[in-house]
Amino acid sequence: MERKPIAYVLSDSVGETAELVMKAGLSQFNNGEYKIQRIPYVNDSKTVDEAMQLAKQEAVIIGFTIVDPKLRAYINQQGERLNIAVIDIMGPMLEAMEQAFQEKPKLEPGLVHKLDKDYFKRIEAIEFAVKYDDGRDPRGISHADIILIGVSRTSKTPLSQYLALKRFKVANIPIVPEVEPPEELYHVDPKKCIGLKISSEKLFDIRKERLKALGLGSQATYANISRIHKELEYFDTIVKKIGCRVIDVSNKAVEETANIVMHYMQHEE
Repeated sequence: MERKPIAYVLSDSVGETAELVMKAGLSQFNNGEYKIQRIPYVNDSKTVDEAMQLAKQEAVIIGFTIVDPKLRAYINQQGERLNIAVIDIMGPMLEAMEQAFQEKPKLEPGLVHKLDKDYFKRIEAIEFAVKYDDGRDPRGISHADIILIGVSRTSKTPLSQYLALKRFKVANIPIVPEVEPPEELYHVDPKKCIGLKISSEKLFDIRKERLKALGLGSQATYANISRIHKELEYFDTIVKKIGCRVIDVSNKAVEETANIVMHYMQHEE
């Protein structure tokens, strides 16, 4: 049975980048059959020496992503001295970028993973906002960073999505006179809740246009001014009961409201 080629991967972080690059190269040889041994968090010559001795015994190659230029040079020197093939994955790229940008690299290990964490946190927040949109599942209230409450057409959904892009987990709850709000709403920290207030005139105009867009007549209860007054009165009752802050969104863009919400949240930390 033919032995699979072995490659060691050295990294000053977790080593995912180096492993992916090595896999891409090895897939072109030996029918893509290979074994990779990852050695993460390499930050001194002693660890390099240990990896070199293992590689020498097994006649393998070493790929590495190290940002420290002195440690990169040491790995290259040891590879040449011990006749071990070493592949500097990060070095040539950093040198080319330094020349192109006329700027010194930060030389901080693991920065790409910090960016990845930020990206995945944003994705998680967006998925959260979709899952707990419009009161679909009240269980999200206890896990949310922010809970938006308001009557229909107060921009709860677009505001939730905008805040999700800023990595806040947002649940939004519609306030309807015929429906008692979820009990969970009365048990969370009121500082997490934001009521979205709107003038009856503005809401009437918005709903009337919404009905037109749906091809429905403006006489529907949804855009009835008496109905709107009833909903807004009920909204006032609920926010007073919760004890939460209220933002008047009558003449505000989503971005403007979001900035106010984020200001509130930042001053609660």
